[in-house]
Amino acid sequence: MNEAICVSVEHHGPERCEVTVAGELDVLTAMELRHVLQEAITTARVTVVDLSRLQFCDCTGLSALLAAHRVAKERGTALRLRAVPYPLARLLRLTRTGSVFAIDAAPAPAALHRTA
Repeated sequence: MNEAICVSVEHHGPERCEVTVAGELDVLTAMELRHVLQEAITTARVTVVDLSRLQFCDCTGLSALLAAHRVAKERGTALRLRAVPYPLARLLRLTRTGSVFAIDAAPAPAALHRTA
């Protein structure tokens, strides 16, 4: 089992931050994501978590996402999940936590390349 995770952050001013997660989100890697999301939530009004490259997520990974959602809600900011892969979607369904999150199917190509 691959225990690596890659988390990258792209800030789009104070309005939006995009966090991309690739690899496996589990008991060994969830803390890293918790820290990154905590920072992102405190610096942007909307934090989008792109999960299109996530390969695995256990309950510890789900807990990290739920904790980030709670922090965002307390701060009056938004946390959105994008491109949720089937294993996480199934976990969200089984735990009945899917309705907690705002979930986007995939990025809109025009929105990604918008200029001011």
